[in-house]
Amino acid sequence: MENNKIAVGLDIGTTKIVAMIGRKNEYGKLEVLGIGKAKSLGVKRGVVNNITQTIQSIQQAAEEAESISGYKIENVVVGIAGQHIRSLHHSDYITREKSEEVIDATDIENLVSQVHKLVMLPGEEIIHVLPQEFKVDSQPDIKEPIGMYGGRLEANFHVVVGQVSSIRNVGRCIKSAGLNLSDITLEPLASASAVLSQEEKEAGVALIDIGGGTTDLAIFKDGIIRHTAVIPFGGNVITEDIKEGCSIIEKQAELLKIKFGSAWPGENKETEIVSIPGLRGREPKEITLKNLSKIIHARVQEIIEHVYLEIKNYGHETQKGKLIAGIVLTGGGAQLKHLRQLVEYITGMDVRIGYPNEHLAGDSDEALSSPAFATAVGLLMEGLQKEVEEKVVVEEAPEALVEETIEEEKEVIEEVQEEKEHKAKKSKSFFDKFTERFKEFLDNAE
Repeated sequence: MENNKIAVGLDIGTTKIVAMIGRKNEYGKLEVLGIGKAKSLGVKRGVVNNITQTIQSIQQAAEEAESISGYKIENVVVGIAGQHIRSLHHSDYITREKSEEVIDATDIENLVSQVHKLVMLPGEEIIHVLPQEFKVDSQPDIKEPIGMYGGRLEANFHVVVGQVSSIRNVGRCIKSAGLNLSDITLEPLASASAVLSQEEKEAGVALIDIGGGTTDLAIFKDGIIRHTAVIPFGGNVITEDIKEGCSIIEKQAELLKIKFGSAWPGENKETEIVSIPGLRGREPKEITLKNLSKIIHARVQEIIEHVYLEIKNYGHETQKGKLIAGIVLTGGGAQLKHLRQLVEYITGMDVRIGYPNEHLAGDSDEALSSPAFATAVGLLMEGLQKEVEEKVVVEEAPEALVEETIEEEKEVIEEVQEEKEHKAKKSKSFFDKFTERFKEFLDNAE
C-alpha cells in the first residue's frame, strides 16, 4: 500500500479531545505520526453543551498534532457517542426486477437506502444502518449475498439512531475549527475495531468502553454487531463521588482515583492513609484508602450493573446469544485497579482489558497503547480504510481495450465512459452516501 495515504481520527470525549494523525506502514500496521490532546471543557456526557469551548479544544488538539507530525489536518473522522444514542432492530426487503441477474452491490445499497427512509421520532436521525444476516428468496442466514441469484432480497438491520441537534452541534464545532468532516462513526464501533480480534467477534464478545462521561457497549456475535448502547455514566461520576465523599476539590479527587483508587475495598487495610494538602493554609485532610475504595466500588458496581442489564437484554444466557469470548474492557476508566476482577465477580464472565497496541507499528510510543486511546486509534483505522475504499473505486473503473472501425470508435468510447461512471457509482459504499447526506444536512442547517 502507498505510504502517502494519511488519515486523522478525532475523538471528542467528555474529559479529553484527541486528534491522531497516522498512516499504514509497509506491514499494514498503524504508524502514528502525531497526536494532540486537549482538555474537553464544552462536552458533558458525550454531548456538546458549549460550542465555543469545544471549538477551542478541537483547534488546540489539532494544532498540537500538526506541529508534531508536520502535516496539515484537513479531513477528520469523528466519533459520536452520548446519552441520546439508541439502537433498534429492523427487517426490510426489496423485490428485484431482474431476478435472472446476480445480486450486486447496487441491490444491497438500494435495500440500505430504503432503511434510511424509516420514520424516526421527531428530532432523531439515523447514524448507521448495519446489515446483519441476509435472506435470498427463502434461504436464510446468508452473510454475503453478492453473486447469488434471487428475486427477493431481505435483511435484518441494526439501526443506530441519534439526535439531530447533537449531531449538528458536533458538525458545527468541526466546521468552525477549520476542519472538514469526512466521516462520522459510532464510538463503540471505533473502539471495537481497535481492540477486538476477528476471532472474538465470531465467538461472541461484549466490549465495554468506560469513558469520562459515558460507558459504551457493543456486542458482537458471529462476526456481526448485534447490540449497541450508551450508558450516561463514566469515570467523571466516580470522581464526583470522591469529591463529595471526602470533601476535597475535583483535581485532588481525580488524582486520588488515578494514584490510589481501587474497585475492590477488601484490598486495603484501615491503617493505609493518604494526606491531602488543605486549601489556602487550612489543615491537610487524611483519607483512608479503605474509604476511598468503598466510594469507588459503590459507583463502579452501579455502572457495571447497568451495562450487565443491557447484556442480559441482548440474551447472552441463551445458546444462540452466548458470548464465548466474554467481556473486553477499554477506555480510560478500564485502567482502574482491580476493575477486571470486580466485573468478573458481578457478571461471572471472562474479562480482559483491551489495548489497541496490536494494530500499532512496533516503534510506536508506549503511551498510545493505553486503553484511553482505543477510540482515537479506531477512528484513525476507519479513516485509513475509507482512503483505501476510495482508491479501489478509482482503480475499479475498467480501461477499454476495443478494436472497432473508425466510424464506431466514438460510440464505443461513450459507452465505456458510461460504464465507468456506473461502476464507480456502484462501488460507493453506503457509508460514503451517509457522509454526503450528512454534509448536505449540515450545510442546509446553517
